[in-house]
Amino acid sequence: MPSRRPLRIDADFHLPQAEVGDLLPFLDEYWQMQVTDRELPSMPFRLTSYPANAPLTRNPDFEGLDVPAALDRFGTGIAIASMLHGVVALHNPHMRAALLSAVNDYVAATWLDAEPRLRGSIYVSGEDPAASVAEIERLSGDRRFVQVLMLAMQEIHHGNRHYWPIYEACQKHGLTLAIHAGGLYRIPPSVSGWPSYQFEDYVMQSMAFENILTGFLGEGVFQKFPDLHVVFLESGFAWLPTTIWRNDKTWRGVRQEVPWLDRKPSEVMAGRVFLSLQPADPPGADELRQTLKHIGSTDMLLYSTDYPHRQFTGDEPLPAGLPEEALPGILVANALRAYPRLADDPAVRQAAEAMEETT
Repeated sequence: MPSRRPLRIDADFHLPQAEVGDLLPFLDEYWQMQVTDRELPSMPFRLTSYPANAPLTRNPDFEGLDVPAALDRFGTGIAIASMLHGVVALHNPHMRAALLSAVNDYVAATWLDAEPRLRGSIYVSGEDPAASVAEIERLSGDRRFVQVLMLAMQEIHHGNRHYWPIYEACQKHGLTLAIHAGGLYRIPPSVSGWPSYQFEDYVMQSMAFENILTGFLGEGVFQKFPDLHVVFLESGFAWLPTTIWRNDKTWRGVRQEVPWLDRKPSEVMAGRVFLSLQPADPPGADELRQTLKHIGSTDMLLYSTDYPHRQFTGDEPLPAGLPEEALPGILVANALRAYPRLADDPAVRQAAEAMEETT
């Protein structure tokens, strides 16, 4: 395996989910009363996509490993952290907005203040663009937040104009849009209905990302927001070659329908779309090399551990088969292109320059 590097930027690092009771200090008096009177602290509020004891959710190798120790274990210099809290699935828009704000404030006070290696995600609900924009505006002054986080399976597909105010706010403040596997469980994860098992749901997540990418291209999101960067988290990437090929092929025949696509979709998305390395879905080194050959570049891959999810064994998240010359990009440089706020962070820049000198 490749040797350790002085700096690694982990694009997908999960924080332990806060209990609803932990959020009370971050709510105003009214919502503290509402949460208490409705006995919400007794409810788990966990997303069904990640049941607490499922094998994919928890890696037994990480048992007893807290956040600082996990950063040390993988040699992580910067980790972009997220807390996929189930309050995002609440139907009451006022309660949902209040609790999402509390989640974001809890992350800042409990984790970002305590661990300088962490950067944060502004967690928002795509179902309420106005509340999401207000939350982005509220937290945009805290430069430790480097991305806005949404789930992959929403009620409306992500290219739709419904979400454009969120994307406009991201672009305005130099925040990357991150879309993570998971859903609200109001619509089936499959176009043919509800599955029965988590196995089915988890496999179907990659299909959702294919749809999201096609929607972003077809609806003109990249043209409307020319400075917006999009990161797919826990999406896999082996599906990418055929999706790119099919978008390019179909565009040739129907491009008069989407005149804003003034060049091949693969060229439009270049430098705008990035994907986390884990889960590395090619089954072996040879298959990984073939996948990268068909993608044509490693410039869109971001190093990730997906801690504490179970995507690899041992202490090395980098899968076998990655070309040595691609590692500086995957470990650091690609993330600096994907995250404008990281690229502007003096501490990150200094560490990246030190890495270049040592390599």
